[in-house]
Amino acid sequence: MNCNSEIDSADATEPPPASNFFLDLGTNVKEIERIKRKYPMKITPYYRRLIKSKDDPIYKQSVPDICELQDIKNAEDPLHEENYTPVPYLVHKYPDRVLLLVSSTCAMYCRFCTRKRKVGRIKQIPLEEIYKAISYIEEHKEVRDVVVSGGDPLLRTDKELESILSRLRAIPHLEIIRIGTRIPCVLPSRITKHLVNMLKKFHPLYMNIHFNHPSEVTPESAKACGMLADAGIPLGSQTVLLKGVNDDVTVMKSLMQKLLQIRVRPYYIYQCDEVKGVEHFKTKFDKGIEIMKQLQGYTSGLAVPKFVIDGPGGKVPISPDYLKRLDENEIEICNYKDERYVLKNS
Repeated sequence: MNCNSEIDSADATEPPPASNFFLDLGTNVKEIERIKRKYPMKITPYYRRLIKSKDDPIYKQSVPDICELQDIKNAEDPLHEENYTPVPYLVHKYPDRVLLLVSSTCAMYCRFCTRKRKVGRIKQIPLEEIYKAISYIEEHKEVRDVVVSGGDPLLRTDKELESILSRLRAIPHLEIIRIGTRIPCVLPSRITKHLVNMLKKFHPLYMNIHFNHPSEVTPESAKACGMLADAGIPLGSQTVLLKGVNDDVTVMKSLMQKLLQIRVRPYYIYQCDEVKGVEHFKTKFDKGIEIMKQLQGYTSGLAVPKFVIDGPGGKVPISPDYLKRLDENEIEICNYKDERYVLKNS
């Protein structure tokens, strides 16, 4: 396998790593060649440097595994996004908000991606198609909130992204613009002064960033997040619960606390979606509930996100059972130590 051809060279701070890097780790490159014909592979030089050993949490997220081709349980579109796509590149599942897909590429192709069926299949979405999707938003006055996603929207050029955001901000009934990205985590050099100065023209603008492991919180990613926060952009994190990566309360608590230190507020922990090719990443639902129970009370409330399961009908928040009894007269609750209290219901 020519590994260099699979590595994004947008990080100009260093040349692409030697193609024998994966061989040196003991990776079966013939298997990778086979897998990437179905599910593309790409990793930035920056993110590759975070890999310390074969099958460590960074490796697992970015390097193909033969298990991807052996998954016979899951569906390509488990969230039924295609059923909620009235026009290309737009998903309208909730009453007052839509998902606008503005990019078909990412800086890194996460092996557990919800849109594994789509991302990396075409070079880039034509701007004309995105403008058509924005026209749908203009025509639907009930839409007050848009999530700009992809792929990764920050892989559009500054000029393209400014054009998209300008058209969105010109819609009178559209109140909130959110950007979903993994760029500060996998390609922090993309966050430039020019980019953040452009983004801050479109407030209220929010950004949700995808971090999965404490090793991803580095001086480089901290600097990128700091630049965005200094531009007045509220930052949230979206984390996917992944077997062998972060399905451990110590790891998850460390991640949430580190995110707060770089001004990123923990927002969601997602149960891994039932996407074809990602079965080996899935944990039992109990694991997420256990982690939430060990976060609540054992760290700051700022560091406790919502645990959600996403499905065809939308996100469902799941939490440990703190409510034990409720009737007309009393409520019985328990705290993080399982200590019970009875209060009057009046």
